[in-house]
Amino acid sequence: MSRRAIVIGGGVSGLASAALLAHDGWDVDLVEQADRLGGRAAVWEDDGFVFDAGPSWLLMPEVFDHFFRLLGTSLHDQLDLIRLDPGYRVFFEHYDDYVEIHADRARNVALFGSIENGADVALERYLESAEEAYQLAVRRFLYSTFERTTSVLTPDVIRRVPRLAVLLTRSLGRHVAARFTDQRLRQILGYPAVFLGTSPDRAPSLYHLMSWMDLADGVYYPQGGFGALIDAVARLARDAGVRIHTSTEVTTLRIDRSGRRPRVTGAEVASGDRTTVLTADVVVAATDLHHVETELLPRDLQTYPETWWGRRDPGPGAVLVHLGVRGELPQLAHHSLFFTADWDRNFRAIFSAPTQVPEPASAYVCRPSATDPSVAPDGAENVFVLVPVPADPAIGRGGRDGTGDPMVEKVADAVIDQIATWAGIPDLADRIVLRRTVGPRDFAAGLHAWRGGALGPGHTLTQSAFLRAGNASRRVDGLLYAGSSTIPGIGLPMCLISAELVLKRLRGDRSTGPLREPLAAGVHR
Repeated sequence: MSRRAIVIGGGVSGLASAALLAHDGWDVDLVEQADRLGGRAAVWEDDGFVFDAGPSWLLMPEVFDHFFRLLGTSLHDQLDLIRLDPGYRVFFEHYDDYVEIHADRARNVALFGSIENGADVALERYLESAEEAYQLAVRRFLYSTFERTTSVLTPDVIRRVPRLAVLLTRSLGRHVAARFTDQRLRQILGYPAVFLGTSPDRAPSLYHLMSWMDLADGVYYPQGGFGALIDAVARLARDAGVRIHTSTEVTTLRIDRSGRRPRVTGAEVASGDRTTVLTADVVVAATDLHHVETELLPRDLQTYPETWWGRRDPGPGAVLVHLGVRGELPQLAHHSLFFTADWDRNFRAIFSAPTQVPEPASAYVCRPSATDPSVAPDGAENVFVLVPVPADPAIGRGGRDGTGDPMVEKVADAVIDQIATWAGIPDLADRIVLRRTVGPRDFAAGLHAWRGGALGPGHTLTQSAFLRAGNASRRVDGLLYAGSSTIPGIGLPMCLISAELVLKRLRGDRSTGPLREPLAAGVHR
């Protein structure tokens, strides 16, 4: 039987999908419009600095290890993974002292107790609940295609239905506020909602499971940066026989309407001034789902037409700032968070119409050179800043050395000043030797990101689990989806799992857990 596949998109989910399919016996072409692989996790290099252009936190290492073991290797064999201590440092507006989250659960429990009386006991209970929710999610939800939603109604889930109902209908913000009084602790426990593309008052409290990851399981970093992950997955894909085409864009999906149901037969691709046709039995769109559905398919074959997207939350946009800084910056940890005092106002500005860029804005700062000397020249620091803003391309594009659009550069100037003031680095601006910004319009243009979103559709209640966009077209046979737009959601671990869900769908596997390691090739319908 012919088993040819095209994968659209060379980000983590596309590369992982291609590697798994090729390992399973498929003949695979991967098409990436950019001149380099990585997608949101691409790498940008200049003057001896190596910047991760997107993801910079590594959580859930067991998901990465499972993926690699499916392919007959391991996380240890592919990446030099470091557990960060401190995991991250948090600066608070109007507070002189920062708070550090450690790599040790017991120390974090003691830390909470030192800030608020009784918060140590409360955190222990919170983390116990978070771990239980996390283990249930991995066992029953994250690895499910939801091809039949009843498949997740296992005895262990049914027993927890009353508790799950509460966790799904109460917001993370309310869940945290009921247990902790100190605003700093509330912010530390609520901020993971941003990693899910939403805010604490919009994320279901089921996602308190995120705090088990960073407060108990730990925050990790792959030596060499996240480009090392892209290189590892791309290498495994090529070793399995995948043909990778960069600087090549899919312009049209080929559909055969002659049968009982329309079926994908391939794609037209453009590279420079040359257009060719790639034939396939299956197409995996591991790129922005809005673009695929509304631009590459005719209206009558769209599972998710524009009217569907009009009722959805795109998650936040972002202004990214890459800085090369002369001298050392011990005031910053590998990861640092800067939280504004008016927390609710900050999130309303981003998510509630009419949206606006918050002033001041909470921000995330990464200094990978604190851990990895390979990412900056001797005597310099690598600094990556992310400022959540509305998902709105009108905010503009970035540029080199202050040449981006005015609003983007205004955000960059403000956050550099904020870091300098809150972290006590008064000469920070004077020590910058390289500056590059990225704005929401760059995400829209370079990644086809819906509304210029930085992460993907936010994990609100109606955009989580089986309520999120599914991983298969309901109108075109052979057209499958992977990546942050679809199940299970946002983040590198979720993108790896989404690739596995593609394979499970093709195999007719409706189980709720991970596939058995290593992957047994050739198991399919």
